[in-house]
Amino acid sequence: MTDTTVTLPRRVKMVEVGPRDGLQNERQPIAVATRIGLVDRLSAAGLPVIEAGSFVSPKWVPQMAASEAVLAGIERRQGVRYSALTPNLQGYERALQAGADEVAVFGAASEAFTRKNINCSIAESLERFAPLLERAATDGIPVRGYVSCVLGCPYEGDIAPQKVAAVSAALLEMGCYEISLGDTIGVGTPEQAKRMIDSVAGRVPIEKLAVHFHDTYGQALANIYAALQMGVAVVDSAVAGLGGCPYARGASGNVASEDVLYLLQGLGIDTGVDLDRLVAAGNFISAELGRESNSRVARAMTAAC
Repeated sequence: MTDTTVTLPRRVKMVEVGPRDGLQNERQPIAVATRIGLVDRLSAAGLPVIEAGSFVSPKWVPQMAASEAVLAGIERRQGVRYSALTPNLQGYERALQAGADEVAVFGAASEAFTRKNINCSIAESLERFAPLLERAATDGIPVRGYVSCVLGCPYEGDIAPQKVAAVSAALLEMGCYEISLGDTIGVGTPEQAKRMIDSVAGRVPIEKLAVHFHDTYGQALANIYAALQMGVAVVDSAVAGLGGCPYARGASGNVASEDVLYLLQGLGIDTGVDLDRLVAAGNFISAELGRESNSRVARAMTAAC
C-alpha cells in the first residue's frame, strides 16, 4: 500500500485580523470601547498576534479612525503582539507613538488592484514602503508584508504565480520579516493555492510565509489545509468571519478564526488558543454588530449550549 502520509506543522501561529481587516468594511459606526473589548477578548483567548488597528486616512477607512485610542485602551497581555497597518511613514510614526508592537504594509500582485487600492503602480507602492522599512529597521520594529490578489483580481482575473513571487521577494528583500499571501476575493482552490505557494517558496523561505484566505466561494479551509501540506505554519483569520474588501466588490469575509482553530485542533496542531474563549469573542462582536456570527463552529457550539 502506498504511503500517502503528509507531514503537517506541529504548531501554527494564528494571526487575528478581525479588529482591523474585519471591521474596516463595516457600514455602521463602531465605538472605540467595542473595539477595545474585542481586542481584549481575543488576547484572553490566547491569540499571539492581533491586528488592533490601521493608521490610514479616516477619509478612506473611517472605521479605523481612533486606532490610537484603541491601542491606548487595551489590556496588554504578555506574549501577545499588537500590530497595526501602516501605508506610509506618517502612518508608521502614528502607530509607533500609539505603542504598536509591529506594523504591516500592504501591496498586491495586481497592477489594477494596486491602482484602485492605493492609487499607484506596484513598483511605486514598493518605493513608498522603502523609507518606512528603513525607519522600522532603525527602531527595531518588525514589519509584516501583505500581498493581495494572489489567486485572482476583480479587475484582471487570474494572477500568474510568478507575479506573486516577485512582489513577495521584493518585500522580503526590503526587510519584511513575514509575507502574508492574500486571496482577497476568495476565488482560489487548493491546487491553485499549492501552485502559487510553490512558486513563491522558490524565492521566499516557506517559514516566512503566511496565508490569508477569504471565504467567498467556500474554499478557505480547504486552501488552508493545502497550505499546511506545503509547510506553511502561519494562518491569518478573523473572528466570526468578519471582513470583506472595500475595493473588491462581492468579496465576503475572512475565514472565521473559530473554524480555522477547530480544523487545526482536529489535525492535532498546537496553537495555544482557547476555542471556547474565541467563540465568546466572536459572539461578543457579532452581538455588537447586530447579526449572527459567520463562523459555523461558533453557531454550532452556541446552539449546543
